[in-house]
Amino acid sequence: MVAGIGAITAQGRRGLRINEVMVANASSSVVDDFGQYSAWVELFNSTFGPLEISSVYLTNDSTNPTLYPVPLGDVNTEIPTRQHILFWADGEPNKGTFHMNFRLTPGQDNYIAIYDADGKSLIDEVIVPASLLPGQSYARKADGIGGTGNPEDWEVRDGSDSKYITPSSNNIIKSTNSKVDMFAAQDENGFGMAVMAMAIVFSALLVLALCFNIINMIGARASQRRKAKALEDHSIPAKKVEHDSGEVIAAISMALKDHLEAHDKENTVLTINKVRRSYSPWSSKIYSLRELPKR
Repeated sequence: MVAGIGAITAQGRRGLRINEVMVANASSSVVDDFGQYSAWVELFNSTFGPLEISSVYLTNDSTNPTLYPVPLGDVNTEIPTRQHILFWADGEPNKGTFHMNFRLTPGQDNYIAIYDADGKSLIDEVIVPASLLPGQSYARKADGIGGTGNPEDWEVRDGSDSKYITPSSNNIIKSTNSKVDMFAAQDENGFGMAVMAMAIVFSALLVLALCFNIINMIGARASQRRKAKALEDHSIPAKKVEHDSGEVIAAISMALKDHLEAHDKENTVLTINKVRRSYSPWSSKIYSLRELPKR
C-alpha cells in the first residue's frame, strides 16, 4: 500500500515544470522576502490537483542532481492546482526553504533541472541562454506548455507589451476580453445590452407565469374530479328502512301493560303497632342494689 501511494505521488510530481527564470534580476523586477534582487526560478504545477514538492531536488549542475533538496516540513511547499511557486537562486539556503544553495551566472548558459525524490529521475530541465540580458526572463510561451528542455516552447521576455515578466503568475495575461471589446464596438451606447437584458427578464417572467397557470389548471381539474366523485357517492339510493306494522306495536304495548300490572302496588300509609312485652319485677331497675335503704 505504501509503495502504491509512493508511485501515485511520484506520478503527480511528473507534472512539475520549470516555468520562468530570471538570471540577472534588475531593480525593476521582484524582490525576495529580505528585500534583495536575486535570481529566481518559477515552478508550475501543471496537474489538476495539489502537488507536494518537499522531496524533490533542484540543481544547476548536471553532474550533481541532488544539489538542493527541497526541505521537509514546510507547509508552503504544497503547490495548489495550476499555481506557481518561486525559488531564489541566491546561494543562501539559511534564509529559508525557498532560498537555494546555488547561484545563476549572467552572461553564460545556465542549466536548471528538477529531479525526483530518488535523485535519479529527471522531471524537467531547461538551459537558459547566455544572451539573456539583465531584467529579462526566459519563460515558457504558456504555463507548463511543451516537453522537457525544448527551446521552441520558450521565449525571452523584456517586460514590453505581450512580453510580460510574470513571477508567481500566469505567463499569459489577458488584459482584455475579445468578446467584451467586440460588444463595446458594436453597441457603444449600451442600448442593445439594455434591450437584451429586458428581453431576458420578461422571458423569464413569462415562463414563470405559464408554469403557475399550468399548476393552477392541474389543481382545478383535480378538485373537479374530487367533487364529481363525491356526487357519485351521494347519488347511491339509501337502503329502505322497514317499519313495524300496527299489530306488532299493539301486541308489544299489551305485553308491557300486563308485565307492569303483575306487580303489587305499594301502600304509602305507615302503621305503628305497640309491642307488648311480659313484665317481671326481677328485671325491674327500681330494685337495683344501688338504691339506698329507707329509714
